[in-house]
Amino acid sequence: QVQLVESGGGLVQAGGSLRLSCAASGSIVSINVMGWYRQAPEKQGELVAVITRGGSTNYADSVKGRFTISRDSAKNTVDLQMNSLKPEHTAVYYCRIIATSGAAWGQGTQVTVSS
Repeated sequence: QVQLVESGGGLVQAGGSLRLSCAASGSIVSINVMGWYRQAPEKQGELVAVITRGGSTNYADSVKGRFTISRDSAKNTVDLQMNSLKPEHTAVYYCRIIATSGAAWGQGTQVTVSS
C-alpha cells in the first residue's frame, strides 16, 4: 500500500507564494509520473502539473510561468512551487503518483488566496 502525505498549503495574499510538498512511502515500485491536481469549489477537478521520471513536465495553461513542479526520485517526493498566486488558484490541491505498482492520491491540502 502506498501513502502520500502532502504539506505546505495555507492562506496567502494575492501575489504571494506557497510551496507544496508530497512524500510517497510504502510499497512503491518505480514511480513513473508524479503530479498535482486541484479541486476548486463548484468546479471540476483539473490537472495542475505533472512530471515524469525522466523530468518532462506538463502544466495547465493557467499556471504556466507561475508554478514549477520538481521531484526527487531518490526520496519519492514531488514539490509544487507556486508564485504570483491569484484568488482563482484557491482550491484543494491533491498529489498523485502513477507507479508500476499502482496509482495513489494524497488526502489534499487547502490553498486559499485572498484578494
